[in-house]
Amino acid sequence: MSVLVVNDRYDFNSLKDLLAITDGNLASHLKALEKEDYITVNKSFLGRKPNTNYTATDAGRKAFKAHLDALEQLIKQQKLK
Repeated sequence: MSVLVVNDRYDFNSLKDLLAITDGNLASHLKALEKEDYITVNKSFLGRKPNTNYTATDAGRKAFKAHLDALEQLIKQQKLK
């Protein structure tokens, strides 16, 4: 989600290369994010080659921000101990 939140869109192969994970691993994570309506999937062709792009939705951005806020609270609590 962090990649999709800071970029307008990202394609499958670029995400796979950036994250250094397998096709199957990435596909399963993207499917889970799509199921929660955190991302949208846009399929097209570049010439004769299929190209799949992903975009963070407003709901996905909101959920990601909530996740970061929760992590920040955990860090703050640990510093107080």
